[in-house]
Amino acid sequence: HLNDGIVMRKSTDPKQFLGVMDQTNVKAAINLTGGWDEKLLRSLHSLTDSFPGRFYVFCQIDYTRLDEPNYLIDSVERARSAGAKGVKVLKDLGLTVRDRQGNRVRIDDPRLDCVWETAGKLGMPVGIHMADPDAFFTRVDRHNERYQELVVHPDWSFVGRGFPSKAELLAQRNRVFERHPGTHFWGLHMANRSEDLDEVTQWMERYPNLLVELGGRIAELGRQPRRASRFLQQFQDRVMFGMDTGLSTECYRTYFRFLETEDEHFEYPGYPWQGSWKIYGMGLPDDVLKKLYHDNAARELGLPTLAGDASTVIQ
Repeated sequence: HLNDGIVMRKSTDPKQFLGVMDQTNVKAAINLTGGWDEKLLRSLHSLTDSFPGRFYVFCQIDYTRLDEPNYLIDSVERARSAGAKGVKVLKDLGLTVRDRQGNRVRIDDPRLDCVWETAGKLGMPVGIHMADPDAFFTRVDRHNERYQELVVHPDWSFVGRGFPSKAELLAQRNRVFERHPGTHFWGLHMANRSEDLDEVTQWMERYPNLLVELGGRIAELGRQPRRASRFLQQFQDRVMFGMDTGLSTECYRTYFRFLETEDEHFEYPGYPWQGSWKIYGMGLPDDVLKKLYHDNAARELGLPTLAGDASTVIQ
């Protein structure tokens, strides 16, 4: 979320972030939340046009136009023509988004099928964030593993406020994967089930159009390093690097330490608020790291791999 186009309304100086990227050997970054229409054009201009090859931008969906399929299709097509590389779906879908009749919009609402189909036809991956950590759907008491965080941010809890359960949200999302096999979906934050990699494994095996990225979830992955390592190596062609944390050299290097070393019992970005435990490195082999850091995302975006091959999106 370098420069958020619509919902989150925060902004980071791209020149400042480029300094961090250069210090940490980061070739390029994807700004997922580029917005739509004029805000998307501004995001593309400030990032993609101003710093060629360093930033890529995803568009978002204007849910107020949910009953206008022609607009939704045209919006995605115009975004692609303007330079957007994919579509981003925030967690508000399924939780807080309402239609004109005041009804909560389900993730698998048929009115959105035209968006997922259009994205697939255009070779635009859909980065989808559904639900949140298990703790946000668990009673906030001393047994909640993110108690400290939720006491400070009680609005992050979805318990007892009429929201669907996490299991229902993920089931809705998975029906979208199944209905649109020609569209590639990026299950952001380890498909938001980093607490149970066996379940994520089942999804990966069931939906060949699903990829995942690990942004903001090394707390959960790092307390189960052997299981996480097996998962990342099993699906090494379908896992991508991500952070979703402070855009600093320290945060990048902690992620690198987690992925590349076998160091034990160290703090991660967000400790102890996101869980008062420490994590362990996985020491992944170089061929897996190359795919995770670069080649898998490059393939999805139609960019060259580190081997120099011209890469195209798999349809």
